[in-house]
Parts: sequence; structure tokens; C-alpha cells
Amino acid sequence: MYYPSACGSCLEGQMSDDVLSIIPADPYWQPDRDAAERAAALAAELAPGIPDGLDVEIEVTWYESLTAVDCGANLTKIGCPLCGTSIDTGWWAELLDVHYEDGLPTLAIQVPCCGGQTALDALDYDWPCGFARFEIAIWNPDRGWFNDEELAALANALGRPVRQIIAHI
Repeated sequence: MYYPSACGSCLEGQMSDDVLSIIPADPYWQPDRDAAERAAALAAELAPGIPDGLDVEIEVTWYESLTAVDCGANLTKIGCPLCGTSIDTGWWAELLDVHYEDGLPTLAIQVPCCGGQTALDALDYDWPCGFARFEIAIWNPDRGWFNDEELAALANALGRPVRQIIAHI
């Protein structure tokens, strides 16, 4: 079963984490190592962790294929961009479950509500979700969303526009 952004110990109720992820706005694009290192270093500056506490953990990941970067328990609903109907999150979770190990071959989908053709990244997620082949994940950053200026700086460091997702797992 697919568990949004879930680790095994989280599923057992042993812990809860927040993850602030930065992904390229273009889900297919991947940066070179130098750009990734610049952006990760800037992310570490912008989310230094709790004073006199543990430093945040930053994971930089290149994925072989399109991967869901979701908001975990923050996801409250998904809307169809074609007909405006609410889409069952169970349908979405099952779709991602099928591709959990090997990634998504495409973002193109047929929505169950109206049967129309759209893309996974075009669905209306209540708490942002995204898809990427590259991710900078900041674990337990002790902060909320990056502001526009910080996002612009991260985009500049990476060399492409970025999006952010906050997951609670």
C-alpha cells in the first residue's frame, strides 16, 4: 500500500516528521551536481533547525523516473481541473501505489470523475503536491513555507524555477 511520503517507523506511530521539499517547477528536469549542492547549501541556511537543538537533515535525491512529492497527512482533498468535482484521495493513493517502486511513466491520466484527460500535476491539491525527478527534502525544518524572496534565491541557486511542498508524515 502506498503511504504518502511515509517511512516505516512513522507508520508504526513511533514518530512524526515534517518535510519541506523543493522541487523544480518542470517535473522532468534535473540539475547538475554543482547546482544541487548550491541549492542544498542555501536550503540549510534558510532552515537551520531549532536553536540549541538538532540540525535539520537535508536529503538531495535524483530520481530515475517521475516521483510523487506529496504533502502526506496535510492532503485534505483533490479537485478535478476539468469539471471541478472532488476526486477520491483513495483513487489517487492507489494510482501512486502501483508506481511506488518504479516511478510514474507519465503524468497523463484519465480522471475518474468526468473521464477527461489531464495530468497529475494539473489536479487541484489542497496542500500542494508535485512530481519530480529531483528533490531537496529538509526534514523537520522548524519553519513553514519559504517566502517569495527565499524561493527566488533557491531557484537562482538551482538554475530553474522551483516549487515547494510541506509534508507531514
